[in-house]
Amino acid sequence: YNKKGFLELGVSPEEAPDAPTYITIHFEKGIPTALNGEELDGVSMVTKLNEIGGANGIGIADIVENRLVGMKSRGVYETPGGAILYHAHDKLEEICLDKQTAHYKEGVGQKFAELVYDGLWFTPLREALSAFVESTQQTVTGDVKLKLYKGNIITAAITSPETLYSENLVTFEESDYDQKDSQGFINLWGLPDTVLALREQGKL
Repeated sequence: YNKKGFLELGVSPEEAPDAPTYITIHFEKGIPTALNGEELDGVSMVTKLNEIGGANGIGIADIVENRLVGMKSRGVYETPGGAILYHAHDKLEEICLDKQTAHYKEGVGQKFAELVYDGLWFTPLREALSAFVESTQQTVTGDVKLKLYKGNIITAAITSPETLYSENLVTFEESDYDQKDSQGFINLWGLPDTVLALREQGKL
């Protein structure tokens, strides 16, 4: 991608500055509303991130995609702003969404992208999936600080008033969690496998 004039929104990672750029994006219920403390609407946000990301070699996608009509097609796309927003939003969801919702939403996201790619935006299914996604975003509020460096998006910090992460619960030192509780849980969780093993050994 070093060929001059090949890229339109930015530069190749090799041509990006040797010093990293730090940015902070604020989200309100899943929607990016401010960049480095400045409130921006959606168009302005993407435009500004395209400029910043492009200058740092961010968002170059070289993919072979499956077209609706059947064949595979190779394309090189530039989406610096989109890549940054996707990364930031994904990292914020990691601390704000519970496990079951987060895992199920991954499948919904793939189906949603398929509908959009196939030109099926104005369909009942897309509307239903949008309602699901909107519901999941009620707690996705906070700030994500990113380090942009030569094509890489590196998470520097994540903060949220809705976080589900508690250092007091997950530490291996003294914590608010009684680690003795795990023994009984493990025994019950593994009970089906234990029963299967006993059957195979003829001990039931």
